[in-house]
Amino acid sequence: MNLLTPDIGLLVWQVVIFGLLFFLLRKFAWGPITDSLKERENSIQGALDLAEKTRGEMAKLKSENEQILAQARIERDTILRGAKETADKMVADARDKAAAEGQRMLEQARDAMQNERQALVASMKKDVVNLSIEVAEKVLRRELTDKASQEKLVQDLVSSSRLN
Repeated sequence: MNLLTPDIGLLVWQVVIFGLLFFLLRKFAWGPITDSLKERENSIQGALDLAEKTRGEMAKLKSENEQILAQARIERDTILRGAKETADKMVADARDKAAAEGQRMLEQARDAMQNERQALVASMKKDVVNLSIEVAEKVLRRELTDKASQEKLVQDLVSSSRLN
């Protein structure tokens, strides 16, 4: 039964050795171990804080990017709308200018035709007058004595100078 009840001297030496071991472990082992654990815990917490901060910044950047994209889309639509309006205006201006030029050319052609018609009528009047003068001159030159020969001469002149 000696094994079950330890001796007092043995018990005292065990307590002294345990205390000494406890003191040495506390001074040299537990301090650095707890310090390294605290340091590791702090570094993990710092990494978690940094990750959370980075996540927040990423969310902020994402929302800013979405706003910039929306603004860029609006600007693009505005630019495209302006370009389309400018193109439509240019086409309408060109169409109006072409219509005005066509109208001007049509008026010039009408004026030219009117001038040609007037010149033709004037030429025809001149020809008729010249023809009438020639006929009268021939009649007067002959100084015909009888009426029958005068009528025959006029008939011949009229039939030979038919105007179309």
